Amino acid sequence: MPARTSLSLPEDVRTRLQVLDEDAGSDEEHVKEKLKLVHDFLNVDAQDQLSSLEEKRKSSEISMDVYISKVKALLGKELKLGNESHDDGVDQKEKTNGFTNGSHKDEDGEDVTMDVQEDEEEVKSPTASKGKGGCRSKANSDAKKSPASARVTRNAGKQPSILSMFSKVQKRKSEDLNGESPNGQNELKQEEDVEETREEKRLKVDTNEKTAPEESKSEIVKTVTAAKTPPPKCPDCRQYLDDSDLKFFQGDPDTALDEPEMLTDERLSLFDSNEDGFESYDDLPQHKITNFSVYDKRGHLCPFDAGLIEKNVELYFSCVVKPIYDDNPCLDGGVPAKKLGPVNAWWITGFDGGEKALIGFTTAFADYILMHPSEEYGPIFALMQEKIYMSKIVVEFLQKNPDTSYEDLLNKIETTVPPAGLNFNCFTEDTLLRHAQFVVEQVESYDEAGDPDEQPIIVTPCMRDLIKLAGVTLGKRRAARRQAIRHPTKIEKDSKGPTKATTTELVSQIFDTFFSDQIEQNDKENGAKRQRCGVCEVCQSPDCGKCLACKDMIKFGGGGKSKQACKQRRCPNLAVKEAEDDETIEEEDVPVEKPKKVSQAKRKKQSQCKLTWIGESVQTEGKKKYYKKFSVNDEVLEVGDCVSVSSEDPSTPLYLARITSLWEDGSGKMFHAHWFLRGTQTVLGESSDPLELVLVDECEDMQLNYVQGKVNIMYKPPSDNWFMEGGMDKEIKVIDDDGKSFFYQFWYDTDYARFETPPTTTPSDCKFRFCSSCERSKERAERECPRAFEPLGNEASDSKALFALASFKGEQFRVGDGVYLPSETFHFSVKPASPVKRSHRKEDVDEDLYPEYYRKSSDYIKGSNQDAPEPFRIGRIKEIFCHRRSNGKSDTSEVKLRIYKFYRPENTHKGVKSSYHTDINQLYWSDEEVTVSMAEVLGRCQVEYSEDLNESVQDYSSGGPDRFYFLEAYNAKSKGFEDPPNHARSAVQKGKGKGKGKGKGKGKSSAAQEQQDSQNEPQAPKLSKYRTLDVFSGCGGLSEGFHQAGISETLWAIEMWEPAAQAFRLNNPGTTVFTEDCNVLLKLVMSGEKTNSLGQKLPQKGDVEMLCGGPPCQGFSGMNRFNSRTYSKFKNSLVVSYLSYCDYYRPKFFLLENVRNFVSFKKSMILKLTLRCLVRMGYQCTFGVLQAGQYGVAQTRRRAIIIAVAPGEKLPRYPEPLHVFAPRACSLSVVVDEKKYFSNTTRGNGGIYRTITVRDTMSDLPEIRNGANALEISYNGEPQSWFQRQIRGTQYQPILKDHICKDMSALVEARMRHIPLAPGSDWRDLPNIEVRLKDGTMTKKLRFSHPDKKNGRSSTGALRGVCACSGGTPCDPADRQFNTLIPWCLPHTGNRHNHWAGLYGRLEWDGFFSTTVTNPEPMGKQGRVLHAEQHRVVSVRECARSQGFPDTYRFFGNILDKHRQVGNAVPPPLSRALGLELKKCVLERMKEEHAKENIKQEKMEVTD
Repeated sequence: MPARTSLSLPEDVRTRLQVLDEDAGSDEEHVKEKLKLVHDFLNVDAQDQLSSLEEKRKSSEISMDVYISKVKALLGKELKLGNESHDDGVDQKEKTNGFTNGSHKDEDGEDVTMDVQEDEEEVKSPTASKGKGGCRSKANSDAKKSPASARVTRNAGKQPSILSMFSKVQKRKSEDLNGESPNGQNELKQEEDVEETREEKRLKVDTNEKTAPEESKSEIVKTVTAAKTPPPKCPDCRQYLDDSDLKFFQGDPDTALDEPEMLTDERLSLFDSNEDGFESYDDLPQHKITNFSVYDKRGHLCPFDAGLIEKNVELYFSCVVKPIYDDNPCLDGGVPAKKLGPVNAWWITGFDGGEKALIGFTTAFADYILMHPSEEYGPIFALMQEKIYMSKIVVEFLQKNPDTSYEDLLNKIETTVPPAGLNFNCFTEDTLLRHAQFVVEQVESYDEAGDPDEQPIIVTPCMRDLIKLAGVTLGKRRAARRQAIRHPTKIEKDSKGPTKATTTELVSQIFDTFFSDQIEQNDKENGAKRQRCGVCEVCQSPDCGKCLACKDMIKFGGGGKSKQACKQRRCPNLAVKEAEDDETIEEEDVPVEKPKKVSQAKRKKQSQCKLTWIGESVQTEGKKKYYKKFSVNDEVLEVGDCVSVSSEDPSTPLYLARITSLWEDGSGKMFHAHWFLRGTQTVLGESSDPLELVLVDECEDMQLNYVQGKVNIMYKPPSDNWFMEGGMDKEIKVIDDDGKSFFYQFWYDTDYARFETPPTTTPSDCKFRFCSSCERSKERAERECPRAFEPLGNEASDSKALFALASFKGEQFRVGDGVYLPSETFHFSVKPASPVKRSHRKEDVDEDLYPEYYRKSSDYIKGSNQDAPEPFRIGRIKEIFCHRRSNGKSDTSEVKLRIYKFYRPENTHKGVKSSYHTDINQLYWSDEEVTVSMAEVLGRCQVEYSEDLNESVQDYSSGGPDRFYFLEAYNAKSKGFEDPPNHARSAVQKGKGKGKGKGKGKGKSSAAQEQQDSQNEPQAPKLSKYRTLDVFSGCGGLSEGFHQAGISETLWAIEMWEPAAQAFRLNNPGTTVFTEDCNVLLKLVMSGEKTNSLGQKLPQKGDVEMLCGGPPCQGFSGMNRFNSRTYSKFKNSLVVSYLSYCDYYRPKFFLLENVRNFVSFKKSMILKLTLRCLVRMGYQCTFGVLQAGQYGVAQTRRRAIIIAVAPGEKLPRYPEPLHVFAPRACSLSVVVDEKKYFSNTTRGNGGIYRTITVRDTMSDLPEIRNGANALEISYNGEPQSWFQRQIRGTQYQPILKDHICKDMSALVEARMRHIPLAPGSDWRDLPNIEVRLKDGTMTKKLRFSHPDKKNGRSSTGALRGVCACSGGTPCDPADRQFNTLIPWCLPHTGNRHNHWAGLYGRLEWDGFFSTTVTNPEPMGKQGRVLHAEQHRVVSVRECARSQGFPDTYRFFGNILDKHRQVGNAVPPPLSRALGLELKKCVLERMKEEHAKENIKQEKMEVTD
């Protein structure tokens, strides 16, 4: 409780109290008696508290006992203060200045000789600020009448002559900012206001405590002893009085002068001491000071930048004063001065060309620039310098790298060496969080001074993370303005913005036409856009009237055109929130629209028109008479023409269709319409070409009177010279708009958003009634229906007919084939020891030791595989059969399979542990059988007995995904493993031999080569690898996967960042790696250059067959609305450059990889424009989101992938998932314009293999310590899991590279050491204790000193808040704590950020990694970066494995460079799966061409 004007009790009251104390009565009587005696003498605050306690007692909120004990404590405290001041007062009756330097005893040093009446008057007077140890004027009463500011009067008694000399310069430095009147009236008023709000706050906190939910009456009685009152704080400087770090000012030398005396000392004076000369000064005199200490009036050394001056706490300083021109910080030639002040303002004047900022104080008399602190003040001042220097680093870094992450900033800070002469030697994350509020305020002021059209630094992803983590209050500084930073820190502006994107004509036109419309539209809408949060102080301040925006406002006499907010009032909260919203994409389930074919008919409008048939009917079928031609309103139309149909809703554009047949029947004159869709109805939405249509498989029968008229729809095929036309297209328009002409290039799949070359469907004999849409729909239905062929003569069985072959979904199945089935199709007789879903929460936690554990309420653990589904069941077909009907015919509508079950290792009694050591594709034969419906089959696979293979198991397995093998049979009854029976082998043998490949997997995703082999071995097409250019290649993850798939060879790569480019070279020595801006290179190529400035050969048009890359797109990740600034940023983004590469080179295959949100940024605008460009170039294309964890890495990483292929190629589908994965991480649908799109995978969330875990990934790596930096060590052991065997590779490698980890600071290391090893452990499990760090220093305990409205108190009655904001009042900078095991910032902001779950989290052996980041930081975006068992963050090699890089893969640079290379890469297993799909399409196309060739040849032979 802050100390107040202490009690002055009359002598008789004192004696009565003493008598009471000696008297032995009951506690209750005692207290009541005392209360009566002193009640009237208590100051206001204590009286308030008493009345609040009284109310609580009356409303039975607290029991009588509790009431008495609380009153007793309160009185004890008040009387103790009174006694102290009484004694001091007696000692000091003679002294006028009640503060002797250096003494602490006389805390309130009051002159108690005044009579009680005057005392009460003082309490009411505004200057007697109640909340502040009564800073009353200690001078005689007539000084009070002086017009000067109350702060100055304390010197009045001593130096009247000098006072009059200075009377004109008593304005405070910040007068111009606060508009204060020089006579101090304003200031008094301010102090009064401060007091009132303080009083209000205090009341607020009390009432909050009342309503704390946990405090039921019974509980309070129990916990009253335990409810620990927080330790006392100094009412002025707010430091804890029991803190070992609290230091006292050691007193001044005898020679020290007071401020007015010192200022007239001739050693400083620049003028003679005649008064005129001095009064003519407009500004205050300036001096330098050295050997200074700053303290409050109790003599506590305290920081001056912690908001105390702003709160009108009086701070003084003692120092040696030197003339302004003296740069030498030594004491010679200076004037020792004492108790200068109080400080009215402090300020910083930028970095004067050097590394250090100048810091200054303003008192009523002068400005002082600080040089060197005194020895004891050094550590406090160092923090001040530290934060100023820190903000310089942050602003400069972000100004040059606006797209960096919080982790990158940490890396920058931790690797910056502070300039010499500052009292600190390194920066840590703790430093950044400690100074976050100040740093953010500096960023705000930098933004304010900047160009209003530039994106403010405050919304960069990195600043947003810092604001969230440290709980920074935005918009604070502008209102305070006390601490004026006079010349904002000089920061070098980075003139080198992004280079202008090099674009082809076509790409830039598409963007320009679209954006000019968009920007216009936005300007219309922007008027109504909400510009303010309305809550922060910035929003509540008035318009300044001076900035350009204000001058344009009508109320300030402007034209009101620009509609910009006042520059002083640009709300930082809204800017940050907007950027935030843009990145968090909600994944709510939007109902899936399956296009209903009929519904369209309902909305069409019949037209009044003359209809007549032309000519005779060409065919009659039942009641239908077919015709070829008809006329509508004298316009002749025939089958094959295109028509428009108007809609009931006049705002909907005309529907367009092709007439595929005409007839007349009972319903009247009819036609069959095969619909086209307009571009706006596809995923392209408003970005599409208004004249472009797409063909869809939708058709219906309609009455002819719906036809409105004829339209021309032409098919625009790609030109013959398409590949060489790149970059030539100047015109975005394809045809002229005459209102009736349209064109189409593609057939469109409405569910998966696939643009493909229209399929060629050979028309049946009947030309006048053939509809390709009906035909394809029929084919699809046929594929979806299981059919049985080749009956086997088994008349013996009455009930079922057997068959040798069945087909389903375009695949053929024979007896003896392996099949995949959903995991719920059948179960095993062994119940495996499944891991019990146990709750990780401990019930009996010592809340004083683990005060944050209560935040772990949910049982969900990030990165846990507990909900991962089981992989598919695998069986082998024993029989294919249908049941016979009563008439003896077989019922072929339902095909059944009798299958043998295969066990996976985890299905046996040995459970999951056994699967860890076995191969992922190893099974056990069993003689258990089960009957399943053919319709449940998900695909075909190949299962071989390993002894029967003609090659090693390894070679066989690497031939494709759908290959399994077994060595043994499993007997569930005896729980034993035995040799497989003969029939297990013979089925395979039967399949082999002549009809080779019948038993082989022609599974959907198996390498299509086998299908080829099995049919016509001699002409197996040889696939040559595609010449590839990898743009934004990073260290080469994307290329690595494509190489593994055997689809490409990367001849060229572009990577601007040198370390990644070097890594690419190390792993791909044959590749030309360009380390320069991709825009520069494209410009060179387009202007006809053959080499770049280094003499490297540039790829020319026609050279590049495949283009792949992941353009970084953070540049526009924070832009929500399009305006001219965000547009130009977007137009110059690398996505646009990358599309121009595609347009210029026209590769056969194009792949764009990006973050999941790429498809949702800006209401999916970026996705739409990307597809729009590709469609206009003539590419078949589609998009999808894939989860890397489903392709064989122990990591969740969702990525958007856009695939495009040239005309003539086949557009691949996305690869089916191989591994099961946690369902929470597999939401892969994308909502665009309220329609939900799925990637085309048919097998859902299932997979053919089990999930890969952290244990699979890295359990074989040797143990290392925090900061391990040996680049090469030995493995110390064999690989233990299938994944480890794969990742180490076939060649024996004794040396393990890059198993190195970041060296974390001593404090972070101690925190890591105290995180338990249990799954789900994170910062909330940290104990609140003091520990000795490795650097020899001690940490402090975290103090919980505030009530927490949301979380109440702990079970032991302890408070849970660490900052005033937890009770609902604004944050108080004095509440920040540092160097604690539990990081203060996490409980500070935990309530609004899901308790910061996962920060300082450990990986779980059976779980998976969070998305591998570019810099593992325990408090970064992905906080789960601690090793599962060792006290360190994950190593570079562990991260590389989590991405699926082989152990032989090399990285380059220092440890942070390597982490960044790994974190930015595409996981090779993901790109490998994509590569295999591409390869499959290429082989299919080659096969089709091959077949066509054969037919041609046969025809030629026939004609010969």
